[in-house]
Amino acid sequence: MNIDLLVSVLKRAAQRGATVADGYLVEESRFGASVRMGEIETLSHSREQRLALRVFAGRASAAASTSDLSRDSLERVVDEATALARITAEDPHAGLPEPSALIERVPDLDLEDSSDDLSPEEKIEIARRAEAAALESDPRITNSEGAEYSDRRAHYAYATSHGFARGYATTSFGISVAPIASRNGEMQRDYWYSAARKRARLEDPAAVGRIAATRALRRLGARKMKTVEVPVVFDPDTAASLVRSIASAASGPSLYRRASFLLDRLGTKIAAPAVTIVDDALIPAALGSRPFDGEGLATGRAVLVREGVLESYLLDTYSARKLGLQSTHHAGRDGSGVSVSTSNLMLLPGKTSPKELIGSVQNGFYVTELIGFGVNGVTGDYSRGAVGLWIENGELAYPVEEVTVAGNLLEMLAAIDGVGDDLVLRDRTVAPTVRIGRMVVAGT
Repeated sequence: MNIDLLVSVLKRAAQRGATVADGYLVEESRFGASVRMGEIETLSHSREQRLALRVFAGRASAAASTSDLSRDSLERVVDEATALARITAEDPHAGLPEPSALIERVPDLDLEDSSDDLSPEEKIEIARRAEAAALESDPRITNSEGAEYSDRRAHYAYATSHGFARGYATTSFGISVAPIASRNGEMQRDYWYSAARKRARLEDPAAVGRIAATRALRRLGARKMKTVEVPVVFDPDTAASLVRSIASAASGPSLYRRASFLLDRLGTKIAAPAVTIVDDALIPAALGSRPFDGEGLATGRAVLVREGVLESYLLDTYSARKLGLQSTHHAGRDGSGVSVSTSNLMLLPGKTSPKELIGSVQNGFYVTELIGFGVNGVTGDYSRGAVGLWIENGELAYPVEEVTVAGNLLEMLAAIDGVGDDLVLRDRTVAPTVRIGRMVVAGT
């Protein structure tokens, strides 16, 4: 990892008049293979380097980035950024974290797979196996949108003009498959995936294919519904999207722009007591883990919501200063600027099985897919297209499509009356099955 290059860029920024500066360097390689009906559709392999630079002239700042790491290009980026900073208006909240706050020792979170790489042919075969298992599992699986295998290796380095320079490496692997089920002229698709830091921890490709097929098959014969107000059970994947909406509203930029339904709610009850949401960056080998944030601050375990009470916001240094609070070490680096990002964000599990949650519903809706982006971050109003299964007498009775689930996020969170015991850390943001006491399910 070329930390020396980062240090030399920051030295040049200081020579060009920057009071302080920091830089973030990402070097990554990606591979992807997709197949459809057993035939190779796409193969891709890429290597990329990105350097993001921030320079400060007093309290004025400018940011720039480049993927060209040649000497001439880097000198030009530094010169442009420092020139911009000199003519930018000052912002009293701008600046780097205090040098004393930066991480001293980078913990080993086991984020890199050290096993030998597979050949392209072996990677293609993994995708083929996943799709073949889906197609072979039932005669009603007649087609496929394809299967994909992907892997990524990355090195991250962060440095400041104070002399701080640290880095770490990661890997990630993924398999996904999207089969199509058909019956009497009707076609339904669904998908399943597996992702992990270590290739050996991926689900078996055939198992991924079979689960995807089962999900597509259960959508056959989908009905439309009349509008009703009933209990709604969100499966783990759709429940995770509710957690993302809360994190977005709790992030610094949403708050200081006054565009959040969680504004001025710190320390208040925003959800049912069954709801505890944590963001834990230090889980070994987890997909969202990172030893330090995008500003070199040590990551840890933050409790966002504890038993229904909003306990913390998600803040980088700038948004914390703007709000008169302390950074929660959630800075992310995306492009040239700094954003707020989470690590392993999760709604902690309860003690009830998903079967018991569904069994407790006489008449209601089990959501398996959400469509569209109908969440108003300012008001919390929620309205999204949904697909799923109707619950009758505590059993999943028949598939439902072309409905909308609607409510207000604060009211929905307060109405959570069941949290499942089925939390699996299979993505960066996860949740178990969740039951909400009453919601509008709008149909025809």
